[in-house]
Amino acid sequence: SMGKAIRFPVTDVRLFKGRDSSGVRGIKLNPEDYVVSMAILNHVNASSDERTAYFKMRKSSLGDVNDIEQIGSVEIQPTIPDHRFKELLEREEWILMITSSGFGKRSSAHEYRIASRGGQGISAANLQTRDDTVISSFPVDDDDQIMLVTSTGQSIRCPVDGIRLSGRSTAGVTVFKTAENEKVVSVALIAEKPDPETET
Repeated sequence: SMGKAIRFPVTDVRLFKGRDSSGVRGIKLNPEDYVVSMAILNHVNASSDERTAYFKMRKSSLGDVNDIEQIGSVEIQPTIPDHRFKELLEREEWILMITSSGFGKRSSAHEYRIASRGGQGISAANLQTRDDTVISSFPVDDDDQIMLVTSTGQSIRCPVDGIRLSGRSTAGVTVFKTAENEKVVSVALIAEKPDPETET
């Protein structure tokens, strides 16, 4: 809820004999923090240099990703072969994050490096400039929609492609303008897929 995220292999969570087992730690939390979301992502094996090069090349060729943290963070300009760039582009997933104040953003799953289970995680949202918490986060496609519901019973349905692409540590943009003392309390994914019988 305080904007931290951790990505680790499913195999790091061992199998337990029964459903009443206590389990193992996924992320180490501060006393006032709590987990709000969990998502399954496709595995992409890319080094830190490859991810840095990918984002620089993506920014140069497509120009649609703003404020990616890795861009400009190193003096050397790394590159990757075109076939590797295309592979990472095809396998890229986008993570939507919505906060209680109605802010939202989409960030690349490539930004979330694989780490060991049980760590403190990395910054996934900039909440320092406002009294805010993360409500939910999950992978989305461009043609998806989301439904937001607030503490006063208001709701809004909006397309995902209207929420800008940005770096994981940025603040995001206003998705739902909440009133004073009003908070977003729930976010649902509406993934409308075409009916095969109606396709021509």
